[in-house]
Amino acid sequence: ILIDKDISSTLQLALIEKAKSGYLRAQTLVELIASEEIQAKLEAANIRKRSISLRTAQRWLNHFGWRYERVRKGMYIDGHERDNVVAYHQEFLVRWKEYEKRMVTYDSETGEPTFPKGFPITPGTPFRLILITQDECTFYANDQWKLVWNHLSTMPKPLPKGDGQSIMVSDFLTADWGRFTDGDEDCRVLFRAGANRDGYFKVEDLIAQVDRGIDIFEGRVLGKAQGLWLFDNAPSHQKRAPDARSARHMPIKPYASWTPVKGGPRMCPGTMPNGDIQDFYFPDSHPTMPGWFKGMEQIIRER
Repeated sequence: ILIDKDISSTLQLALIEKAKSGYLRAQTLVELIASEEIQAKLEAANIRKRSISLRTAQRWLNHFGWRYERVRKGMYIDGHERDNVVAYHQEFLVRWKEYEKRMVTYDSETGEPTFPKGFPITPGTPFRLILITQDECTFYANDQWKLVWNHLSTMPKPLPKGDGQSIMVSDFLTADWGRFTDGDEDCRVLFRAGANRDGYFKVEDLIAQVDRGIDIFEGRVLGKAQGLWLFDNAPSHQKRAPDARSARHMPIKPYASWTPVKGGPRMCPGTMPNGDIQDFYFPDSHPTMPGWFKGMEQIIRER
């Protein structure tokens, strides 16, 4: 069966499809061999033995390049080559090069600094730019080495089950100073995440931490440098203002009391293509819908 290219390729394609849709087992291959499609191919090829054992299926899976092993973690790479993503990358790189002209950079091997060459910038703006990155790490009570040197006479000790309780550390880092500190003052947050502990780290917690960080930064540079704060795209970093413009969850038709956040402020006005302000709510003097949200359909018609 393995020698017959037609049957072998059909089995391999079927295995790939099965793996995409769920858990692949050796029994899956046994069942594929017993299927009407493969049985017809075996008969046409004049192959007498038309069934296999579970052990044979395991050997064949190895032959086809499959391995029975622990599930490995991968990375999401879909969409990296989309035109709009590539265009965004290019715009970001141009912008970053402009920022970098005002930064002190450090050699990755020697640590030697390279100082920027001065050039005119907006009056009243400090020339020096310091990059500040935010870093979050979670540590678990049962974190430990997985590989160690053990003497032959050492008896294994029972290990605790699970990861244990966690603690999240959020801090700011710079290439210039390391951890973000000013004397004994810092803005590091130790957060015990969990429903029955400190809750969950939200954007409000991050904003409070940033406020403390800005105070430390301004106290340290005394107006002689400007900070460039860099954050990743974690969900907790993407919160919008309660009145921010967004088409998400926007009703199509007029709605009497709609706001972006239930009980929150009205959505802020938009801007028409000609630059005029576009209010998304009917005026209070409207004869039938005073103060109602206009709805997506009406907003688009006005544009």
